[in-house]
Amino acid sequence: MVEAIGIELGGEPLRLLADRAVHWPARRRLLLADLHLGKADTFRAAGIALPRGGTGHDLARLSALVEANRIESVWILGDVLHGRADLSHWRASWQAFRERHRTLQVAALAGNHDRRLRDAGLGIDLLGDAVHDAPFLLRHAPAVEAGVHVLSGHLHPVLKLPGEPRAPVFWLRPGCMVLPAFSAFTGGFPISLAPGESAIACNGEALLRINASGPPRC
Repeated sequence: MVEAIGIELGGEPLRLLADRAVHWPARRRLLLADLHLGKADTFRAAGIALPRGGTGHDLARLSALVEANRIESVWILGDVLHGRADLSHWRASWQAFRERHRTLQVAALAGNHDRRLRDAGLGIDLLGDAVHDAPFLLRHAPAVEAGVHVLSGHLHPVLKLPGEPRAPVFWLRPGCMVLPAFSAFTGGFPISLAPGESAIACNGEALLRINASGPPRC
């Protein structure tokens, strides 16, 4: 089982998982952002030579998290798709995932890449642009709203650690947490931590807390 760090936001316990997702125990739900299904396949269809298997790898990771944490629902905070929804290779991987987890609810907030999601036929419940599920507001792009804690994605935050490559991070800001991109085949937005902010780096196997005013700590 992947390493996890327990935190509390808005009085609600959450578990941040090293494989770039959030476990909400009270809902038996997994939250993740920026899945970008079929990104490499879309690039290949445009004539850009890339290896196959990216979507299958991401869905295998997701399947492992679902099984390890006894998840009943997966909510994706936008950018489920990346480009074309009609490419057979990644859709076969998605169908295999759904057949393995037939009782799992999969739902999604609208992201900027999800114009084709409504007609994609993936069996995903569409939640619209934002959902209030106390004490959280779930949406794709980061924002601050009084009285709730925003959980979002979109930015693909990464942080450079001394002597290490850039790492995806959970970016903890006042009133808002930005999740790392779940897909391994994504770029990253380098962040700098301002006073009052922190981050938790995740490499798929371990997590590391990083404060704005000090060195990384375990």
